[in-house]
This record gives sequence, structure tokens and C-alpha cells, in this order.
Amino acid sequence: MALTLHYFDVVKVDIIEAKDWYKHQRPGLEKEFSREVKRCIQRLQKNPLGYEVKYRNVRTAFTEVFPYAVHFYIDEATKQIVIIAIIHQRRDPRLTYDRSVDE
Repeated sequence: MALTLHYFDVVKVDIIEAKDWYKHQRPGLEKEFSREVKRCIQRLQKNPLGYEVKYRNVRTAFTEVFPYAVHFYIDEATKQIVIIAIIHQRRDPRLTYDRSVDE
């Protein structure tokens, strides 16, 4: 079953904040971060059920290079993978609770 990709608007903010931080660490690092997040999303699109449910109905996929996780759920009704957050692994996932839908 092919699932389309959808993401909450706040995910853009997550990415902008992370890219800004990495850019200040080393110019160009933000581009590497962006590419790594894209690779992670491509992996999860290929096998979304391969990621276990971590809380509520939300699954997490981890980037390989940077310490970030893509938080997403599968909406069977709309046949979508819905990304609700892309956050640093040390951040409390409860920050995303108001972004997820009820089961």
C-alpha cells in the first residue's frame, strides 16, 4: 500500500530551528543536516511499519548522523504518513503530545 507524506506546519519550525543551530556551529552543516533528515524520511516511507510505536500511536525514525528523531503516525483512513515533529533525541517527546492525534 502506497502512503502519501504529510507533515504538520510546526515541523517546518522544528527544521528551521535545528538548521539555524547547526549553521552557527559550522557553515554548511545545516545542509548536511537537511540531507540526513530527507534520507531518514525516505527510509521511513519505504517501510513505515518497520518502526515501533513509541507512545500513543506515534512511531519514531532516527537519523543516522545527527541525534534527531522523526516522530510520525500512520493515518490508515487517509493513507498518509503524518510527520508531527523532528526533534533532538534528548528533548522530551512529551513536547509532541499536543501534536499527535488521539487513538
